[in-house]
Amino acid sequence: MSKLRVMSVFGTRPEAIKMAPLVRELAGREEIDSLCCVTAQHREMLDSVLEVFHLRPDWDLNIMTPRQTLSTITSKCLTGMDEAIDALKPDLILVHGDTSTTFAGALSAFYHQIPVGHVEAGLRTYDKYSPFPEEMNRKLVSAIADLYFCPTENNRQNLLREGITQGLFVTGNTVIDALKTTVRKDYHFTTEILNQLPYDSKKVLLVTCHRRENYGEPMRNIMLALREIAENNEDVELVYPVHLSPVVREAVDQYLRGAPRVHLIDPLAADEMHNLMARCYLVLTDSGGLQEEAPALGKPVLVLRRETERPEAVAAGTVKLAGINRETIVAMAEELLHSTGAYAAMAHAVNPYGDGFACRRIADAILWHFGRGERPEDFRG
Repeated sequence: MSKLRVMSVFGTRPEAIKMAPLVRELAGREEIDSLCCVTAQHREMLDSVLEVFHLRPDWDLNIMTPRQTLSTITSKCLTGMDEAIDALKPDLILVHGDTSTTFAGALSAFYHQIPVGHVEAGLRTYDKYSPFPEEMNRKLVSAIADLYFCPTENNRQNLLREGITQGLFVTGNTVIDALKTTVRKDYHFTTEILNQLPYDSKKVLLVTCHRRENYGEPMRNIMLALREIAENNEDVELVYPVHLSPVVREAVDQYLRGAPRVHLIDPLAADEMHNLMARCYLVLTDSGGLQEEAPALGKPVLVLRRETERPEAVAAGTVKLAGINRETIVAMAEELLHSTGAYAAMAHAVNPYGDGFACRRIADAILWHFGRGERPEDFRG
């Protein structure tokens, strides 16, 4: 029996972090020929993840251009995928989450009548403009996919309510698998300032902010809140790996540069980010992945958005929605900085996102779908 040719498609840093352990798991299965196609929607940040996980793509679309639009990303992905699919001839295409690469990859697979597996399926806010364009991307992929790898039972229930009843698996989130390989107590940062931070004597706050729906006034409010937190608390060191987006960098330069104890650094490699997260006190972010990663490391998260497609973490108590109001963000951060009870309640809550075996379940589910193994048991958080 010939090997199954499974092609994983991704293009951004967050996708790569979550797909890298799956690509490696698939490569370790003798029944599977694991292929990797990257779009390079984010070139530099993607490459750093490929290096950390020692991945070499079988196909690289290399689509990134300065100030690229959603339309150019999608159209370049679609045309580039034609050539990749014709050359690699996959039996199954895997896409992840909710980026423009995800949507274009799934649509291209559909055009070629190739089955699609959606990793991190079933997340919803039910507001098509928040997050933008991610919410609509994942809904469109749900209409195309054949296999749905849901991180949690809640995600599966979302799909069931939409009438999707076949090919559903609850696997946990692959990002927890990734953390098992990257976080080490003896880790030495290549970004030297991170080795010098006083993790034991001060409270290190890790910040990320980059989402499109936060561009403009929301981002201004967030930046001003971060500045106020740093100015009001001498025991705080704020570390912000600044996204490469020119819009984000302009806002950071205008409102945060020069603020006391604020360290503005370039984006970090996946292993550096994970180890910084393991040593920090608190995470403030509009990222989706950090809402899953930080609780696994016992770190409270304040989400700098109006809503989240990850309500499991809010229900579990590991995450709180801080929104985009300056006063609210400051007040919620101050509470965690000064109330040991409030901090402990979040830091010790149980992470609902996985046990580190999501990739194993996904690989087993793929083999089962093609009649080559047993159906895996669902993850129960």
